[in-house]
Amino acid sequence: MQILAIDVGVGTQDLLLYDSDERIENCIKMVLPSQTKIVAKKIAEATHEGKDIFLTGEIMGGGPSTKAVKDHIVAGLNVYATESAAMTLYDNLQRVKDLGVKIVYEAPKNVTRIETRDVDINAIKRILSMFDVEVPKKVAIAVQDHGYSPKMSNRIFRFQHIKKFMEMGGDLSSFVYVYKDNLPPYLTRMDAVAKSLASYDVVLTDTGIAAIWGALTDPPIMKKDPVILINVGNGHTLGALISGKTIAGLFEHHTHCMNAEKLDEYIVKLGDGTLTFDEIFNDGGHGCFINDAPGFDEVELIAVTGPKRSMARDSKMDLYFAAPHGDMMMTGCFGLVEAYKHKYNLKGC
Repeated sequence: MQILAIDVGVGTQDLLLYDSDERIENCIKMVLPSQTKIVAKKIAEATHEGKDIFLTGEIMGGGPSTKAVKDHIVAGLNVYATESAAMTLYDNLQRVKDLGVKIVYEAPKNVTRIETRDVDINAIKRILSMFDVEVPKKVAIAVQDHGYSPKMSNRIFRFQHIKKFMEMGGDLSSFVYVYKDNLPPYLTRMDAVAKSLASYDVVLTDTGIAAIWGALTDPPIMKKDPVILINVGNGHTLGALISGKTIAGLFEHHTHCMNAEKLDEYIVKLGDGTLTFDEIFNDGGHGCFINDAPGFDEVELIAVTGPKRSMARDSKMDLYFAAPHGDMMMTGCFGLVEAYKHKYNLKGC
């Protein structure tokens, strides 16, 4: 059995071609620039050349690409976009127009055309074909989807979504979706990815959930309960309190706002159950929700993973730096494989 796992982040898109007939160490792995960075680079090139741009495609992750659009407009150049591509910038199209983007249905003449999408499956197929490898039909993808919220802060809306599923028990599997089965309609970024891969059997989840699930495959973590898992990503830092293999508490912040001292404080408060949504949100982060906390002294292990985990090396905590199967950058992909297996009851594969 083969599963293509794609973990889409702000800085990178990490790919694992899992093959149950191979040792996991020998499976194909790639760490590539994220699509939002690729789009941002194309926009920046058009800005440098003084060319207007036309964005066409689907809603995708923003960050670098959104900043590049703003820089393009500040430079006095035109940005045209289809409605679906424009939703990458803001959920509210009037807000997009107020930014200076012109919503159109066809490309004007003499513009640079730029495709918006989180997953370029054709590019992945071309890369793998160079090594006589085919893309399997089973695909698992993680993206961070804030949800469609035109009249509400997307940070608040995201945590309302997280809170809803945590109050249902916080089982990791409840955050795993299949298009036209259990994918909430407001998760428009996941919806766009699923539609672009309509000919594949696609399972979707959040990047944070994928990282948690992947970290839980690391043997030292598997043997402990409760544990706190920290994923220090390029864009976001997520902390999860795992008790009884369910998410008992979770916070999410922007990595550029974090440091070791703040991380230590959040870890203790997460374990004690005293960390609040307002504390994270008012500091510019996404938020926090805690169902139940055993007390920090009861936490048996604190593990850190993620591409910017070096921030935690100044921590005063006794931390375990997780690297499931010896490869930290594949943590989310390992989690995606577990999510796919669980969704289709393939645990023995």
